Amino acid sequence: MLVTRYSAVAHRTAALLGAGDEAEDVVQEAFVKAFRHLKGFRREAAFRPWLLRIVANETHTLTRARGRRADLVTKAGAQPETRVPDDPEGVAITTDRRTRLLQAVQGLPEREREAVVCRYFLQLSEAETAEVLGWPLGTVKSRTFRGLARLREEVDRDLA
Repeated sequence: MLVTRYSAVAHRTAALLGAGDEAEDVVQEAFVKAFRHLKGFRREAAFRPWLLRIVANETHTLTRARGRRADLVTKAGAQPETRVPDDPEGVAITTDRRTRLLQAVQGLPEREREAVVCRYFLQLSEAETAEVLGWPLGTVKSRTFRGLARLREEVDRDLA
């Protein structure tokens, strides 16, 4: 039941944090570790941030083992929007905007990217993001702020 419920968000998390094509392996390993450590889970705590913390740790382990930064691959960017424009021009513009945004997010420094991805792509609260990434709440706030500022600069440069 837990795998069914949290599999999609776990895959998005792994992919957005840099697992790329190996997101499936990362998620599988995270679920195995979560199962093994279920006894240590505090019942009063939320399960989703606890699991996503394991996914984030597994992703970091993977990227460190590769010896290089992984390309950011995202299922979120490949999913169709809820409202698809009817005209080809609208579809092209929407696709172009999505691609530019994802490229801008990929270009962020790793820590800022992680904060922005958790807050806005995964829609986690600041507290959940802090728990998932293992950072103090103030660090989440500052890195999210800096990441958004860089994205605004990039968008302004694109429009100029």
